[in-house]
Amino acid sequence: MNLPMILIVTATFVALAMLILAFAGPSAGKAKSRRLASVRDRHAASTEAVVAAQMRKTIQAVGGRGGTNISNLVPRRELMEKRLRRTGKGWNLTQYIFWCMGLFVVATGGLLVLRTPFLLAVLAGLMVGIGLPHAYIGKLVAKRVQKFNTRFPDAIDLLVRGLKSGLPVTETFQVVSQELPGPVGEEFKGVIERIRIGNTMEAALQETAEMIGTPEFQFFCITISIQRETGGNLAETLANLSEVLRKRAQMKLKIRAMSSEAKASAYIVGALPFFVFGVVWSMNPEYLAGFFSEQRLIIAGIGGLIWMTIGALIMKKMISFEV
Repeated sequence: MNLPMILIVTATFVALAMLILAFAGPSAGKAKSRRLASVRDRHAASTEAVVAAQMRKTIQAVGGRGGTNISNLVPRRELMEKRLRRTGKGWNLTQYIFWCMGLFVVATGGLLVLRTPFLLAVLAGLMVGIGLPHAYIGKLVAKRVQKFNTRFPDAIDLLVRGLKSGLPVTETFQVVSQELPGPVGEEFKGVIERIRIGNTMEAALQETAEMIGTPEFQFFCITISIQRETGGNLAETLANLSEVLRKRAQMKLKIRAMSSEAKASAYIVGALPFFVFGVVWSMNPEYLAGFFSEQRLIIAGIGGLIWMTIGALIMKKMISFEV
């Protein structure tokens, strides 16, 4: 068996092993034992049993922070976990890391099979292993936030109808969590759960606002906080807020339509060099082989990619408008 075939087989087995570890999840037996222990601790009658339960929880918390989990090695771990939670998929940081490592191994192994220089293959593998998962998570977060903003005015209208019918604010939150599917219902359900465990309404709403990260929900939190401090007709205030949010969404759609031509031009200009490179490579690979072997051409290619990235970022900044 030659070296390229060995690299392909090794990369395949490593990628499959990482995917299995990423989606294997925790042990069912250990999870069952933890649930039984939590039930026993909750119904402990004697003082000694309560103290022992508290000691076990403290030891588990300390062990979880100081363990050898691979996710503990990630810098800015809290930010990454928050970003994964914003997707609404229930993924954890360990699965994300294994996905990145698997993509890195596959991309690097594939480039080495194509006789790419080792350093260039490793750099390209790092770009694929880090960049693709990051971009995919960002796309999922943006899609979920867009769904939330689309249905959020409907949720406010439902709150207004509940308040006008005489229901308290917390009960209207419960109605919204039950009646509206998708991200809106999930986030309001989280608000209700945090209120039930003892958090104040302002704290529960602010935590959700930090998780979602949209100005629309921040407006809602500010409206609720001001009304609880100063009083007034909350139903009328929320109705005005719903109208403002709908007009804001319409303005965003108008801006998107007006900037669509500039975006299309940016996409064409950015994709044209790669398209031409691919066509020439398919017709005459020897003509462009120097970009993967000669040092001067590699440096020139990297410089061109850097300048194209800078130009793409400038064009993106020029066609981005804040409402």
